[in-house]
Amino acid sequence: MSNKKSCTLLVVGAGPGGYVAAIRAGQLGLDTIIVEADRAGGTCLIRGCIPSKALIHAATRFEELSSHADSAKLGISLESTPKLNVEQLMDWKSGIVDKLNGGVEALLKKAGVELVKGWATFSDAKTCTVETPEGPLTIEAEHVLLSNGSSAVELPNMPYGDAVISSTEALSLAALPEHLVVIGAGYIGLELGIAYRKLGANVTFLEGRDRILPLYDKEMTRPIEAWLKKHKTPVLANAKVQSAKTENGKASVVYTGADGVEHTLVANKVLVTVGRAPNTKGWGLETMCIDMNGAFIKVDQMCRTAMKNVWAIGDLVGEPMLAHKASAQGEMVAEIIAGHRRAFDPVAIPAVCFTEPEIVGVGLTPDEAKAAGHDVIVGKFPFAAIGRALTMEAGTDGGFVRITARKEDHVILGIHAVGAHVSELSNEFALALEMGARLEDLAHTVHVHPTLGEATMEASLAALGKAIHITN
Repeated sequence: MSNKKSCTLLVVGAGPGGYVAAIRAGQLGLDTIIVEADRAGGTCLIRGCIPSKALIHAATRFEELSSHADSAKLGISLESTPKLNVEQLMDWKSGIVDKLNGGVEALLKKAGVELVKGWATFSDAKTCTVETPEGPLTIEAEHVLLSNGSSAVELPNMPYGDAVISSTEALSLAALPEHLVVIGAGYIGLELGIAYRKLGANVTFLEGRDRILPLYDKEMTRPIEAWLKKHKTPVLANAKVQSAKTENGKASVVYTGADGVEHTLVANKVLVTVGRAPNTKGWGLETMCIDMNGAFIKVDQMCRTAMKNVWAIGDLVGEPMLAHKASAQGEMVAEIIAGHRRAFDPVAIPAVCFTEPEIVGVGLTPDEAKAAGHDVIVGKFPFAAIGRALTMEAGTDGGFVRITARKEDHVILGIHAVGAHVSELSNEFALALEMGARLEDLAHTVHVHPTLGEATMEASLAALGKAIHITN
């Protein structure tokens, strides 16, 4: 016979949406239980954003050290080439994950939230049974928040296993593959593929569409394409993957190229990064009388589902599948349940790719703004003219900041950037759009010198036709 518990709020999934919601609910005095089958932190913390950024950082450090062994770069030389210990790298990465996982659990405990570890299966909209190590536990709740997240999409003819891996396995490899084939040149594939190229692996991308990062315009992706070409990392566009066969620890990937001819690539590992799908199966969604929007759960601006007092957030409710979107929605839902007046209506949600160089997008591109009927003006400023960028060896990669504004009133519609460390500028970009800033607001805000952020101010000045450090 199972034990029973009841609560005001039951959160399913302790990812960046769920655990934030639970912590905020606990702070607001709501009796809250959160259920997680894996580890607190979810995909982002355990096997996504955080470990991938650790791998990217280590790969960049390794590449930088290697450059000093080839020549006396910056007047600094190494007598020998640095050596890579993949096992130690993965241990360091796992240490960061463990620390953050422990931090999330401590924050939940401090907020008075009960963390139940196990798989939850719903028998109706407000009742679930959790298979815990101690046995089954039935939980009844007044409110249920679904934050189950998403999983990597598996190709029909290429099941995961052996040499065919998802991003999860790519973050825990025991050895550096001599040749890594990455299927999909979106942000996940490019981030991991570039990291492994920096570590010394030969990397080949197979992309089904005609170019990398199709969500960004070609002007933005050009510096990334230049890096790939410089580092002899081929991108085979318009490639339709047919199958993969594993023999003797290697995989043979069969694909149809842009020429219409069937080709074969042999690799030690094949990383499949063709997207993610919401986790809607295997836990009783069909018992909850919830409306769907295609593959996603349908919600309104308060993240309410069709069932009263059942809420859904994050990857379950659609694009963009971003951790910071889920966190913002989770905080909002907790406050609504506590009686606050809230709605999820951001002007724009920033997106960042931690490629080489990094790429940031917030709001509309010039083409998107024109398609929406706006008459626009655009200002662009290169990092090659920013002193701080040059002192960081970051000004020669073709990077820039680009601002799109309405011509009639100079209201900023979008800010995009590509270049080293531009992810750190994304929050200023998002704030500008959220506050309804005009070009004059950014142009006349005194930016610290020397910083990369000066490029934002200079791009605004360029849009106004009065750039200082480049010729208008």
